[in-house]
Amino acid sequence: GPCTECSCSSGKEPDKDPSHTKKKENDRLCVPKIFFGTRTHKQITQISRELKRTAYSCVPMSILSSRDYTCIHPVVSNSSNRNEMCVELLEGKQGKSCSYYHGVHKLSEHHALQPVCQAWDIEDLVSLGRKLRACPYFAARELMLGADIVFCPYNYLLDPQIRDSMDIKLKDQVVILDEAHNIEDCARESVSFGVTESQLRAAREELELMVTNNIRQQHHEPLQAVCCSLI
Repeated sequence: GPCTECSCSSGKEPDKDPSHTKKKENDRLCVPKIFFGTRTHKQITQISRELKRTAYSCVPMSILSSRDYTCIHPVVSNSSNRNEMCVELLEGKQGKSCSYYHGVHKLSEHHALQPVCQAWDIEDLVSLGRKLRACPYFAARELMLGADIVFCPYNYLLDPQIRDSMDIKLKDQVVILDEAHNIEDCARESVSFGVTESQLRAAREELELMVTNNIRQQHHEPLQAVCCSLI
């Protein structure tokens, strides 16, 4: 049927009120991003493959993932603690820097990742990063700024520390959670950690030393008791 919400339904001239025009411009500027959360990185690959088959294959997109999947630095990528080594390189603590990080713009601006091309996945990003000697991890974060849809694992959306470190702002955005029945387990994992008995014993010894030397005794005694009870 005919439109009943705008001037075309009554044959009137369009609203020339400048405030009306300004409101329309603001509406255009406030188009939300879609954050699509999945349980595993493998599922992101499956979903990006499905996106290629739709009419929205060429929308601006990005895929956020950990350095475990996207770091291509020959030393850092083979380390057991990629995050710390990466930060140390970026801060130049040992007089060295990361040449891959400084080439991020070559990757984020590459035509293969622009909206005119088809949807891509993590493997495409990493492969192109190796070819251009540019960091896929930080390129994905750059691409997020202009993306209409951002794919990432659940914990990037649920864990406030990860959201903060990745500059993810969810206010007024659209959040889609695939297989959302897994959210409860994921939320538990994000505030949990593993600890060994030897670590507990080492912690107890250090706390005993603190208590013996009257260093913040009121704080360290309860922690010492917790370690003893767990052991």
